[in-house]
Amino acid sequence: MLLPFSDQKSRIKLLVLLMALLIAGATVLYTNVLVQRLSEREQRQIDLYAKTQRYIINTEDTKNLPFLQEQIIEANTTIPVILTNGEYIVDTKNLGLPPHLEPADSLRRLQAVLLEMQRRHPPIVIELPGNTRNYLFYQDSQLLRQLRTYPLAALAVIASLAMMAYIAFSYSRRAEQNRVWVGLAKETAHQLGTPLSSLVGWQEYLRQSERFHDEPIVEELGKDIKRLEIITERFSNIGSVPVLKAENLYLTTRNAIAYLESRVSRKVKFTIETDLPLDTPACINVPLFDWVVENICKNAVDAMDGRGSITLRLRAVKTRRQWWRRRAPRPQVAIDITDTGKGIPKNKLENVFTPGYTTKKRGWGLGLALARRIIDNYHEGRLFVKWSEVGKGTTFRLILNQ
Repeated sequence: MLLPFSDQKSRIKLLVLLMALLIAGATVLYTNVLVQRLSEREQRQIDLYAKTQRYIINTEDTKNLPFLQEQIIEANTTIPVILTNGEYIVDTKNLGLPPHLEPADSLRRLQAVLLEMQRRHPPIVIELPGNTRNYLFYQDSQLLRQLRTYPLAALAVIASLAMMAYIAFSYSRRAEQNRVWVGLAKETAHQLGTPLSSLVGWQEYLRQSERFHDEPIVEELGKDIKRLEIITERFSNIGSVPVLKAENLYLTTRNAIAYLESRVSRKVKFTIETDLPLDTPACINVPLFDWVVENICKNAVDAMDGRGSITLRLRAVKTRRQWWRRRAPRPQVAIDITDTGKGIPKNKLENVFTPGYTTKKRGWGLGLALARRIIDNYHEGRLFVKWSEVGKGTTFRLILNQ
């Protein structure tokens, strides 16, 4: 399940997306209405233009010719037209061809425009005396063509602005989350310091007491104190630049699960397998790396209800050259952590690393989110679900640089 704040964030994203779709849809519909009306208007105008041409050619009354020429023929300053007699071009208007073209170039341009007009609209036939005809070809005005493409341009601009706003919002939210993570981690480390100091004192007192001489509880208490010190160091490292060192990957992984192995159900079997040489190094920060491995293994133990097997396999992976990076990619190694638990449904795979997502009744859903942050941000690696099937188990892949 998703905790309320994460679920609310998803609802806000969905609401914003729906509003953007509504605005885009309204823009397209309204623009289409305008385009349709303007197209009908231009169609009426070109019909009147053709009728006027027919009247001018056929009439013998010259009284109204100046008026028709001025008010209809010359008034058309937007719709491109070409008048032909079936073989030759008789007249052109509003074609927008460059002036001072060579005759051959001008003819090629006219023929290209004429072909485009024929493709767009059927010609208007003008009947002439002597059983002859003229043909009026036309195409949409520049304004109408621009208006047809306006929705795409508007949507592209809106999408670009929305993307920029989303990136800015995500960056701001990520920065805020980082401050929360760091503040929480530092405060936790500070709060652990006081009882830890007290436990160290009590351990020393018990060690010097004859009553508890050679008692195993003293050594076990020392192990838990050491563990608390490691946890405190982990929290202290959150927010600061961790020191990465080339560590033996097999030994470090073995040590990471050793503490957990002795403190979970004995019905859980841990196995480490490797396809790499035992001395293969990896650049890691040991306390943070241990945290990630233990967190994934603890989740696996919970998914198996304390009964099953967890296998950690070390293997090499092929590195892909990233086009935005000039330098050659560093060699990488992978750790596949496979359990025999309940598995994760496919529709939930995207949520497992979301802060607030948890399947536990008392969980906060922060463990895997923090684990990915440690690997992706601090180790410049990757942490993802490689495979999962309900009822069979899950495999998490952890990729590190060498």
